[in-house]
Amino acid sequence: MPDGTLTGRVAALPGGGTDAPPPLVVRNLVKSYGDGLPVLKGLSLSFAARGVCAIIGPSGTGKSTFIRCVNRLVEPTSGEILVKGRDVARAGRHELRLIRRRIGMVFQEYNLVERLTVMENVLCGRLGYVPVWRAWLRRYGTDDIDQAFALLDRVGLGGFAHKRADSLSGGQRQRVGIARAVMQDPDLLLADEPTSSLDPKTSVEIMELLTAVARERGVPVLINIHDVTLARRFADRIVGLSAGQVVFDGPPAELTDAHLRAIYGGEDWLA
Repeated sequence: MPDGTLTGRVAALPGGGTDAPPPLVVRNLVKSYGDGLPVLKGLSLSFAARGVCAIIGPSGTGKSTFIRCVNRLVEPTSGEILVKGRDVARAGRHELRLIRRRIGMVFQEYNLVERLTVMENVLCGRLGYVPVWRAWLRRYGTDDIDQAFALLDRVGLGGFAHKRADSLSGGQRQRVGIARAVMQDPDLLLADEPTSSLDPKTSVEIMELLTAVARERGVPVLINIHDVTLARRFADRIVGLSAGQVVFDGPPAELTDAHLRAIYGGEDWLA
């Protein structure tokens, strides 16, 4: 029976020893779209093996673009993105598949397969590890199924395994998304606006769950988030972006009103 932690194979994997490369190093990352104007302007950041980093900034400043460049859902224009020492930006198809399966992703709009059950959606986290024919037939090993049940208990959905995803509330869907991401045995967990569609109470619960994942798994969690209050409450580190550049990088206690004005602009919004 689950004991309130991320048990079994998922919890057993290490977050990385002292000789291991950092989970994520980004060097001179640039992303430009069709108009040629860069959304990201040479970002360079390194992320430690543990902890929660909140990425804040106004809409259009490149937060989601940054998160999606890390697992190459968005193609970077130039720069390096090193995940455990392997460059995502230059990886071929096969290597990219191997890298991506160790990068968990929690999406703003959940990205579940609505017609499938909760259990089937969670097991989708193992798609990078099983042969295509088994994935097509939805044939997963007993260990995977046991782990999925344990994770559903962990995220508070123990009685929902056989419900269809389209019958769930927004908060329940996001919990399924988190369980699916953890099923990947991630070395790195990304969350793109995981609370933007949720009410305040559910938003706190989701942030509590994400920080618990970071602590129990011993992996870094990068959260792109608009809510500065939540960022200050739950993150160990805050990166503030403005116009595609880093204007703040430090612990929440050092984030001042002056920094927020530099990030978001204006003088009156803080009131």
